[in-house]
Amino acid sequence: MLTLELIIVLLAIYLGARLGGIGIGFAGGLGVLVLTLGFHIKPGSIPFDVIEIIMAVIAAIAAMQVAGGMDYLVSLAEKLLRRHPRYVTFLAPMVTYVMTLMAGTGHTAFSTLPVIAEVAKEQGIRPSRPLSIAVVASQIAITASPISAAVVFVASLLEPKGVSYLTLLGICIPTTLAVILLTAIITNFLGKELKDDDVYQERLRKSEVVLRGQSDMQLKPGAKLSVLLFLLGIVAVVFYATAISDAVALIRNPVLPRNEAIVVFMLTVATLICLSCRIETARILTASTFKSGMSACICVMGVAWLGDTFVKAHIADIQSTAGALLQSYPWMLAVVLFFASTLLYSQAATAKALMPAALMLGVAPATAIASFAAVSALFVLPTYPTLLAAVEMDDTGSTRIGKYVFNHAFLIPGVIAIALSVLFGFILSSILL
Repeated sequence: MLTLELIIVLLAIYLGARLGGIGIGFAGGLGVLVLTLGFHIKPGSIPFDVIEIIMAVIAAIAAMQVAGGMDYLVSLAEKLLRRHPRYVTFLAPMVTYVMTLMAGTGHTAFSTLPVIAEVAKEQGIRPSRPLSIAVVASQIAITASPISAAVVFVASLLEPKGVSYLTLLGICIPTTLAVILLTAIITNFLGKELKDDDVYQERLRKSEVVLRGQSDMQLKPGAKLSVLLFLLGIVAVVFYATAISDAVALIRNPVLPRNEAIVVFMLTVATLICLSCRIETARILTASTFKSGMSACICVMGVAWLGDTFVKAHIADIQSTAGALLQSYPWMLAVVLFFASTLLYSQAATAKALMPAALMLGVAPATAIASFAAVSALFVLPTYPTLLAAVEMDDTGSTRIGKYVFNHAFLIPGVIAIALSVLFGFILSSILL
C-alpha cells in the first residue's frame, strides 16, 4: 500500500506541475482527498503557521508596492547597475538577493529583471549571465531571509534542539551570500559572447532587438516613506526575535510568540503605510505581489498538507528505511530536498513537508541547516514565474530554453550555487554548532 500511496502523491504533484502556478496547490488537495477517502489515511496538518506568515508579509509588501515603494527600490537598483554596467553579472544577483532577503519573497525580482536585461545589452554582455544568476539568487535568498516563512518554520523546528533563530541566520546569510558571489564569477564565463551568438545575430537582422535606454520613472509621494516603514518592520521582527530568544532573554515568558509577532508587525506596517501614504486599500488586492503571494499560500497549503499526510501515515516505515541511510550519508538530505523542491515549487512547502520527518529520523541540526539551501531548486523545471519572466525580458534570445527542456541558462548556475551553499553550510555549521 505504501508504494501505491506514494504513486498517488507523485501523480498529484505531477498534475500540479502540469497545471502550473496555483494549480499545484489544487492538485495537492486532490491528493489528500484520494489518500484519506480512498485509503482511509488520517489527514495530516494544514501548515497554517507558514501560511499566516506568507499572508502577513505579502500584505505589507503589496501595500508598499501600491505606495510606490517597489518603484523606488527598482530606481535605486537601476542607478547602481547603470553606474557600474560592466559588473552587471555581479551586481544583478546582489540586487535580487538583498531585495528577497528584505522582503521574504523572490517575486520582488520581477521588477528588476527588465533593468538587468537592458544594462547587459547596452554593454554587449550576454544577458543570460546576469539574468540567470539573478533569478537563482532570488530563490536561494529565501533560505536566509529573517521574515521568510521557510526560515521561520525551520527555526521553530531547530530551537527545541538548541539552535536559535539568530544562529540559523548567522549560518544561512553568510554562506548563501558568499556562494552567490562565487557563482556569479563562474556564470560570467558561461555561454558564447553575445556578439558570437547566432540567435542574437539573427534577431538583430530582423530588428527584433530593441535598446530602450534608462527608464524615466516618476515616484509617488509616499514611495520612500513606505520603504522606510517596511524596513523598520523587518528590524522590529529581528529585534523582537532576538529579545525573546533563550540566548539573549531580554523578554522572558513573552506573551507574543515569534510567529505571531511577525504577523502582527507586518500587518501593523501595512496599516501604517496605508495611513501615512494615503493609499486605497482596494488597490492592494490587485497588486502583482499580492496575487503571487496569495497563490503561494494555496500552493503551500495543498502540497505541504499532502506531504504531511503521507509522511505521518508511514513515518515508521520511512524511519526504518531512510534513517540509517541519512545517518551514514547526511548529505543525502540535501539531495532529497533538491529534487522535492523541483516539484513542490516552494521553499516553505518543501521545508514543511520534509524537514520534520528528517529531524524525526535523527538528522543532526547541523545537517538540517547545511542542507536547507537545497529547498531552493525551483529553477530546474523552466516553468517558475521569475524564470519565465527572465526569458521573456531578454529579446536577444540568449536566455532561452533548449529543445531538451532542461538545457536552459539557469540550470548550471543554480546547481553550482546550491552545491556550494550545502558545502559551505556543513563547514560553517560544524564550527558554530
